[in-house]
Amino acid sequence: MVPVSSLSPRAIVNLLSKSTLHLDLHPIARRGGAIDVALHELMDEAETKRVKTAEIIPGKGSGQLMTRVKKFLQQPEQRSRYKRIEVDDRNHGRLFVHFR
Repeated sequence: MVPVSSLSPRAIVNLLSKSTLHLDLHPIARRGGAIDVALHELMDEAETKRVKTAEIIPGKGSGQLMTRVKKFLQQPEQRSRYKRIEVDDRNHGRLFVHFR
């Protein structure tokens, strides 16, 4: 079995079903550039595969990673790519991006 920390950001983005993409940022939380790459790849893959929802798991922690993900999603070039974001009400360390 390959350790998750050795996987590329692209490998972390898993297509588990036709309607949802999943991205867990825990393995790359300390590598800023890798986070941006993984988020860009998630958005590109969501557009390419026309999924309805993407789940991003920045984790609970201090909230810095969640803030970074939200800032990334609020950029004008990213904002035009999705319909809305939703923070999971049962788990505040996870958010959903709903696409058009």
